[in-house]
Order: sequence, then C-alpha cells, then structure tokens
Amino acid sequence: MIASLWSSIDAVWSSPLLRRAAAEAALVGVLGGVIGVHVSLRRLAFTTMALTHATFPGVVIASLLGWNLVLGSSAFGLLVVAAIALAGGLGRLDHTTTTGVILAGGMALGVVLVSVQDGFSTNLSAYLVGSVLSTSGSDLALTAAISAVVCGFVLAAHRPLVASAFDPAGVRAAGLAASAVDVGFLVVLVVTLATAVPAVGTILSVSLVVAPAATARLWTDRVGTMLVISPVIGALCGAGGVILSHWWDTSAGATIAAVAGAVFVGSTLISPSTVSLRSPGRSARRQTALR
Repeated sequence: MIASLWSSIDAVWSSPLLRRAAAEAALVGVLGGVIGVHVSLRRLAFTTMALTHATFPGVVIASLLGWNLVLGSSAFGLLVVAAIALAGGLGRLDHTTTTGVILAGGMALGVVLVSVQDGFSTNLSAYLVGSVLSTSGSDLALTAAISAVVCGFVLAAHRPLVASAFDPAGVRAAGLAASAVDVGFLVVLVVTLATAVPAVGTILSVSLVVAPAATARLWTDRVGTMLVISPVIGALCGAGGVILSHWWDTSAGATIAAVAGAVFVGSTLISPSTVSLRSPGRSARRQTALR
C-alpha cells in the first residue's frame, strides 16, 4: 500500500501534466484558504455556496464563446453580486431568501445552456466537478497572478476586513466605509471562486474556501494564525487530492473536495477545541486564557 502511494507521488512529480495539476490545485487551495478565513468570520458559507452555483452560467457562456473560464465566471459572478445587493436593498425579502432564489436560478440557467450543446453529460460533469488535469502552463500562470493579487488585497485590507466582520457599526462610526469594504470582499470572493472552477468545478469550489478555514478555526482562536494555517491546509488538500486521485483512479476535483472534508472531520475529533469540550477543567482554563 505504501509502495503504491509512493509510486503515485513519483508519477505526479515525474509527469508535467500531473505536476501542473498538483500545482494548480495547491495554488487554488492557498487562495481559497486565505479568503475562507474571512468567509468564516463573516459567516458567509451559504452565500459562498450560492455564488458557486449562481456563477455556473458564466462558465458555460464563456465556454460557448471560447473565452477564458475564469474571466467569464468572474464577470457573471459580479452581476450576481449586484443582483443580490439590489434585491436585498428592496427591504421586502431577507438576505437568505434572495440568495436561495438566485442560487437555484443560476444553476438552472447554466444547465439549460449546457443542454443545448452536443455531449451534454460530458460537458456538465467537467463544469460541475472541474478538470484540473487539463491545466496548461498559461492557466497555472493566471492562477498564480490572481492568487498574488487577491492575497495582497487581503493583507493590505486586513484591519478593515476584520473590523467590519466583527463590528460594522464601529467601522462606520470611525468614518470608514463599511459597505465599500464588504463590496470589495465580495468581488474578491467571486474572483476566487471563478479561479477555482477549472480545478474543482462550480459545485466543489466551495470546499476549498470553507473547509480549510473551518479546520483552522478548530485549532486556533487568532485570526492571524488562521491566515497561516488555512492556506497551508488548502494547499495540502489540493495537491494531496491530485495524488490520491491518481492513486485511486478517481475524479481529481471530487477527491480534492473529499480530502478537505475528511481533514475537517478528523480535526473535529482531535483539535484542542474538541478536547476542551470533553474536559470541563480544560475548557475553563482555555476560556480564562482567552480573556
């Protein structure tokens, strides 16, 4: 078994195609891990899932027109964000209801667009769960550039992002535009999800945003530490998923998402926060330390 796994690792390292796929998955994992910390702080996991579904038509349209999938998905995602903001501003519907309707509508539109193509089932599968093994050198370069820009934005806007997540009223009282920070974050989130589409598809891209950050949260209470742990977990899940998919001969995108989920579940069993819940004495000491 160990020899077989090592053989898969060696195959990934030796093959340019698999090496690019692993690098792409690792970069997307880092990107998702960084953004996921702020998704966790803002409790936007459901909104993130809705955006992954709602941007599906953008991926299909870009494919039909021969455009870059990341650019097409990003453009359509920004339209979705504008629609959610507009609908929420009407005041008659709560944010969750609006998001749910747009989620279903976006996915339905995407499936309708795919169904007009030849090879409907094959195309739908590639869009939904990704095709990281088809990563080209230019795709990898684009992902690296987007990752650098997004991570730079998060680092530069760290204080306003954290402040608006915990105390938006305080941010406004300090004379800062909390809404501008929120919109900027949503734009970056859409770009991140669009970047993850070629690797893990529209449905599974949420796994590399939510799972690494949720796992990191189990191991630390500090935002700065989360911003270190989460992208590391994301990168390991991404590259590890590609290796395991080659070993097991399974879908790469689905395997990456499964690995991220398994790491989260494992952490819930052994993390310090879980141990504290099992031991009242440790829990009390932990709460005292946090104060």
